[in-house]
Amino acid sequence: MTATNMNTAPVKAWLLELQSRIVGGLEAIDGKPFLTDSWERAEGGGGISRIIEEGNVFERGGVGFSHVMGKNLPPSAAANRPEIAGRNWEAMGVSLVLHPRNPYAPTVHMNVRFFIAIAEGQEPVWWFGGGMDLTPYYGFEEDARHFHQTCKDALTPFRGDLHPRFKQWCDDYFFLKHRNEPRGVGGIFYDDFNALGFEQSFAMTQSVGDAFLTAYVPILSRRKDTPYGERERDFQAYRRGRYVEFNLVFDRGTHFGLQSGGRTESILMSLPPVVKWRYNWSPAAGSAEAQLYSNFLIHREWV
Repeated sequence: MTATNMNTAPVKAWLLELQSRIVGGLEAIDGKPFLTDSWERAEGGGGISRIIEEGNVFERGGVGFSHVMGKNLPPSAAANRPEIAGRNWEAMGVSLVLHPRNPYAPTVHMNVRFFIAIAEGQEPVWWFGGGMDLTPYYGFEEDARHFHQTCKDALTPFRGDLHPRFKQWCDDYFFLKHRNEPRGVGGIFYDDFNALGFEQSFAMTQSVGDAFLTAYVPILSRRKDTPYGERERDFQAYRRGRYVEFNLVFDRGTHFGLQSGGRTESILMSLPPVVKWRYNWSPAAGSAEAQLYSNFLIHREWV
């Protein structure tokens, strides 16, 4: 497949439709509309950031679409693929992070993306990436199992080995090495994926993106009205600190966006609005907070 006959327009069209559909589903739950912020990038391309702050359910959340392009890849993109250095490139995707106010409702992240690097007279280098992962503050078995089952169902039609592979990839990726702990209960993650060919790799990525509302909305609906107090809010803010640490220290998407001259406000919309850090703190033995660590922030085969 050459650059001239690779039609990426359907990918962009689906990403825009996915963003709109997800925002519509979330607005139906929250009751407050998302703000729309369209932007352009000097080197090429732009995006649409859909943002909610101080909503009825979401304390902060963003569902962003971007389609950006350039001539010089940032180090985060070319580090593992030296053959794409110096090529013209395009990247497009939808990325979201939602931080509910209620501590019993988990934070969630999802993204789906496409990347292509082109050089005259050479085959294009392209891949899809994506996934979703769940970060609870108070763990519930039924929530984790539902989320993982939905992820598995999205991948099963394409190849039987994809779910265990992408589940492990997620566990390995969303891991805070300096804390020696997972960010949450995981989900699925994949990157640099083209093993099924363009059409089927795209179809698989569509299946992942289309599964998001099914994976998350039932969990959110169960937890968003659970009574809570200052203790739960305090622990939520403490655990949100781990989310900030991961996104700023390890996340490839954050690094790519900042190194490529991306729009900082849109890149950092994933960060939670209220966060706390404490020195050398741990929860009381036997508490609900301690159970998050002992029962959920561990490697488990949920389905």
